[in-house]
Amino acid sequence: MESAATRLEAVNANIARICKPARREVDDITLIAVSKTHPADKIAPLLAAGHRVFGENRVQEAQEKWPALRDAYPGAELHLIGQLQSNKADDAVAMFDYIHALDRLSLLKALAKAMDKAGKRVPCFVQVNIGDEEQKGGCPIGELPEFLGKVRDANVPIAGLMCLPPAGIEPAPFFAFLAKLAADNGVEGLSMGMSGDYETAVQLGATHVRVGTALFGARGG
Repeated sequence: MESAATRLEAVNANIARICKPARREVDDITLIAVSKTHPADKIAPLLAAGHRVFGENRVQEAQEKWPALRDAYPGAELHLIGQLQSNKADDAVAMFDYIHALDRLSLLKALAKAMDKAGKRVPCFVQVNIGDEEQKGGCPIGELPEFLGKVRDANVPIAGLMCLPPAGIEPAPFFAFLAKLAADNGVEGLSMGMSGDYETAVQLGATHVRVGTALFGARGG
């Protein structure tokens, strides 16, 4: 069994290796350790190894695990990377430092109201339905400029764009397309790439990669 520190070192080394030919700076890429479904005792070794940026899918799961972990390891940064129900907006704003799946007007209104109430602004990535898949969340590509305008009008900080490419298809064209959409719309951040394709995502401009299996091993393992 590899240690958490060893796996973390390997992923960081891969990112650094990809950055060289891509002429990118390692410091411009944020590695989000996707700790969803993993218990606190599996997360603590990564924190002990010095990593501080983590991603959770569900508000309730984060509420159960992270208060104690944050007490033990100050400075942890939490990203909500899963779909968010509007009725969980208050809890999400209270718990998370970034939200990655802002994709519809009802959620925008709920988040803006929650941020106003809490007196804090949480940067959000706007999720784009990059593969135009009916079953997947995300703002339709054709509606993106209008939706980004509404996000700005609501005084919700835009951290960037996020996408989940269609499964089983080469992801590079989708990553490149997201980068073009970001550039066309004056948005800088790009949350894209997971354990199986984060190297490709880094090549194509990702600023945030969401890596779970490569850091934690198989879920539940």
